Amino acid sequence: MSIMRSGPADPEVTGAQIRGARGLLNMSVAELSERTGLAINTIRKAEKTNGLPEVTSGNLRLIITTLEQAGILFVPADHLGAGVRLRDLDLQPLQRRREKSAE
Repeated sequence: MSIMRSGPADPEVTGAQIRGARGLLNMSVAELSERTGLAINTIRKAEKTNGLPEVTSGNLRLIITTLEQAGILFVPADHLGAGVRLRDLDLQPLQRRREKSAE
C-alpha cells in the first residue's frame, strides 16, 4: 500500500504541508500566487494554520494542483503525521528571481 497520493487534489492537505511544499520547491508566496492566479493574501491565509486551511475548497484544490505540477507529492496523515516530498529527487529547486537594482 502506497502512502503517496497519485489521484486528484485532496482537500485534506494542511497549511503546514503547503508551506513545506513551497519550501522544497524554493517557491515564494508571490510566485505561487502568480502561478495560481490567487491573491497573495489567499496563499498566506491557506498557510497560516498547521491544520486545514481556511480557504475555499476550489482555491485549495488550485494551490494543491499547482504544487503537484511543480513536482510535489502530498503524503496523507498516518501515525507519523502528514508530509510532503519531491516527486523526483533530481528535481532542481526553482531559482529565485533577483530584484533589479536601482542604478
